[in-house]
Amino acid sequence: MRGDEGFPVRIRFTKRGKVRFISHRDVARAFERAFRIEQLPLAFTQGFAPRPKVSFGLALSVGHESDAEYLDVQLVDEVPLDSLAQRVSDALPTGIDVTGTAALADRAPALQESVTAVAYRVTVTGPDDERVGVDKVGAAVDRALARPALPITRTRKGHEVTEDLRSIVRTMAVTGADDLGPVLDLELSTQPRGARPAEVLTAVDGELVDRRVLRTTQLIERGGARLEPLEADARSRVPEARAS
Repeated sequence: MRGDEGFPVRIRFTKRGKVRFISHRDVARAFERAFRIEQLPLAFTQGFAPRPKVSFGLALSVGHESDAEYLDVQLVDEVPLDSLAQRVSDALPTGIDVTGTAALADRAPALQESVTAVAYRVTVTGPDDERVGVDKVGAAVDRALARPALPITRTRKGHEVTEDLRSIVRTMAVTGADDLGPVLDLELSTQPRGARPAEVLTAVDGELVDRRVLRTTQLIERGGARLEPLEADARSRVPEARAS
């Protein structure tokens, strides 16, 4: 969120359980309602229909869970951050919980412009939830990583185009299995264009399906550092003056 006068705050939250089936817009509405319930001093846009100054990070696909979602909210006045997470969590639907807050530096870049990588934990099955072996998925991943290209077909503006995901896939490895099947850890670039886990699996092997998806991490990369969004643009704390 680009800085206006006031107190900008970045919030990290989860999306777990049944709430994974609600849309990005519904999540936004849930937060706006929670902010009103807690009577936070929200800053509003100008114009005919003022809206709270809230901006979200990268949208999460409906049906996916996450431990690392983010939003920026502009407040008019400073509020105690040590109690803000619990206050807002208590006013949110079950499954959405605030897990961290940070005061933002003035004119911090917007989340959608800043996040350069995301990580997922994906449970993989075959078509119709057919269970597949860890070795089979591991071998398919190894073959895919050895290829110079990972082409997929996407529809853009009503036309089918073929795009290569190889530069988007940073790391991909089978790390175990859960009750549904093999678990794949995946890190993807988001810029200049990202990809969904389902698209990556299609490029790896058209028979693999993302049965369960958890977004585990989002990263802001600057100057060789890989930063969690709460730390990347946090406002510097000014040391309190000591009594002489």
